[in-house]
Amino acid sequence: MTTTLSFESTLAASPEKVWAWITSLDGISKEMAPILQMSAPKGMRDIASISFEPGVPMFRSWIRLGGILPVDFSDLTLLSLTPGEGFVEQSRMGSMRLWRHERRISPHGSGCQIIDTLSIEPRFGGRLAVAFVRKLFSHRHSMLRKNLGEYADNFSPDPKNTEDGAR
Repeated sequence: MTTTLSFESTLAASPEKVWAWITSLDGISKEMAPILQMSAPKGMRDIASISFEPGVPMFRSWIRLGGILPVDFSDLTLLSLTPGEGFVEQSRMGSMRLWRHERRISPHGSGCQIIDTLSIEPRFGGRLAVAFVRKLFSHRHSMLRKNLGEYADNFSPDPKNTEDGAR
């Protein structure tokens, strides 16, 4: 049975900075650490700079629990990649009959909003596998907010920097 999960965070960072983060291997690694680590071809720094053909696997990534124990693989496959806006990944994985990850960025005030929508169908583990993916993406969004700043809708400028505290 397919499960759809959605996660969103409103970040203080600009859409450009968030785009650079979500497509860099360093950013992806920081989002997943210390729970998981994904391998990539030697010398690869970011996904956005790799040429790809929609629907054709780019490379196999080994997924390691705690960065050590191989627990899964992903034949990383992008269906679309729109610079500055997001991507749709639908990769073959050892643990999933279906893995579809859509990540979108949209401007929000002086920052942006990032939304992850996942459609998954575990091969085994059922609810436990879904709970693990939910926990992993909750952690990833926590790391996004920690590293890129959580946007506060009620933000007001420091009164010292403006006349009478407002402009």
